[in-house]
Amino acid sequence: MKNKYNLWLCGFLWLLLVSGGVHAAVSSTQAARLGKDLTPFGSPVAGNDAGTIPAWTGGLTSPPPEYEGPGHHHPDPFADDEVLFTIDAGNADRYRDQLSDGVMAMLQTYPETFRVPVYVSRRTHAIPEWVAENTRNNAVSARIVGKGEGLSGAYGGYPFPILSGTDEQKAWQTIWNHLTRWRGVSGTRRSSEVAVRANGSYSLVTSQQEVFFNYYNPEGSEETLDNVIFYYLSFTQSPPRLAGGAILVHETLNQIINPRNGWGYNAGQRRVRRAPNLGYDSPIAAAENLRTADDTDIFNGALDRYDWHYEGLREIYLPYNNYAIGQQGLPYSEILGATHVNPDFTRWELHRVHVVEATLKSGQRHIYSKRRFYVDADSWNVLLIDQYDGRGELWRVTMGLAKNYYELPGVWTALDVYHDLQARRYHVLGLDTEEPGTRVFTADVMNKRYFSPASLRRRSVR
Repeated sequence: MKNKYNLWLCGFLWLLLVSGGVHAAVSSTQAARLGKDLTPFGSPVAGNDAGTIPAWTGGLTSPPPEYEGPGHHHPDPFADDEVLFTIDAGNADRYRDQLSDGVMAMLQTYPETFRVPVYVSRRTHAIPEWVAENTRNNAVSARIVGKGEGLSGAYGGYPFPILSGTDEQKAWQTIWNHLTRWRGVSGTRRSSEVAVRANGSYSLVTSQQEVFFNYYNPEGSEETLDNVIFYYLSFTQSPPRLAGGAILVHETLNQIINPRNGWGYNAGQRRVRRAPNLGYDSPIAAAENLRTADDTDIFNGALDRYDWHYEGLREIYLPYNNYAIGQQGLPYSEILGATHVNPDFTRWELHRVHVVEATLKSGQRHIYSKRRFYVDADSWNVLLIDQYDGRGELWRVTMGLAKNYYELPGVWTALDVYHDLQARRYHVLGLDTEEPGTRVFTADVMNKRYFSPASLRRRSVR
């Protein structure tokens, strides 16, 4: 069976190569830099010349002594850090080169309330050694398939730790690093999302989420992927009008072979149905249309509706090491302001980012005519996005408030926040400080049948 698969794969890749659809990875000499002058995930080990970004010294790989273990909320390992300075509407021009357009717009739109408290920069991202080893292997074997629609030759690590090729190819590689970034093997979480109204009121939508990152299955290989990056289940638990509904997603690695598969369970009808529109700019009802399907997880899904351009590496302020906003017992009412989250609980640091711009192709449809992505050079998380409407005006600003989950270890977002500057409203995903626990990461290899449509129906009717 393995030989048949390899023959099929070689033939498929040859066909794409002939048509100009496959783009080469880096040489073994270049890949040898990983773990030396480059971190195991591809960013420069050295700090910047100004000393405002430190050298990477291994990241944060162990929890503080007071951490109670998996599933417990995360104590802040940097609780003694003090604010270095605050950027607000009055002094924003002084820091313009280190701010995204979206953050500048937030300062201008909400001059009385929005601000950016800046702390000392701490490069906390880290990955397990087996992920680092896979990343080194991927660096010389990973390929983009088609016009960014898929990925081959990669497994269990970042596919493109060292960007190469044209600006378009570098842009695809950057986004694919985000789509396949390290977030553990399996995880569960109970959390809430809210769409905050103009008067500051909101209603919680609470769900239980379960995910198996098939791409990081330590017992698997590229041949056992079955073209699935991850399996995802979400069961809505409240409010009563939505309770009982569920969503199942199989996120695919090569969307030429097979686009994303999605199913929804309707509690009223007690039926599982395919969800062919669970992608692109399909509105998310629980977010009161402030978030699209491909806004979820900051960005997800297919790349085919946009032209992509890599703009280079910059140093900007990112929401990083945000432990304060995730402390157990912090009331949601203190986190959620009328027009944005309470900046007193946020932490911003200067970090290197890859900047990628996506412009809607002629003849394609999406509510965003342009998107600019700011991708953390260490973790490959997209942490800021500027999103433009059909008139070319800045419309929405997305922020991923990141922190290191030291039990993984690795950096991922604690909260995802979506701002609509025109409606002057916003949406927050991932609230769990009023819950008894937070994300639970395990190394469990989950049975893929658990994430089947039949299993979805059986579990939903309980």
